Amino acid sequence: MEVSISAAFNVSILAMAVIFTVLAILIFTIQVLVKLMPYTAPPAAPPRRQKTATSASNNQDDHVAAITATLAMHMGKSPNEFRITNISQR
Repeated sequence: MEVSISAAFNVSILAMAVIFTVLAILIFTIQVLVKLMPYTAPPAAPPRRQKTATSASNNQDDHVAAITATLAMHMGKSPNEFRITNISQR
């Protein structure tokens, strides 16, 4: 019984030594890489342009087309039979 306990103790010590050796090598490697390749912050993103009137108009046209198609399907009519002239937001 004593032989197996000492063997288990030796294996445990060996495993911990290997783990800490690998960790020490990783820490050293990371420190060397930080010194060789310092971190530089990426450049700031350019400011976004404001939407132009044409894109807002195009967006509204898309909304009108979707509303027209939905109403036509709900009423069972062709979209050409009626026309949406005013849309107001609340």
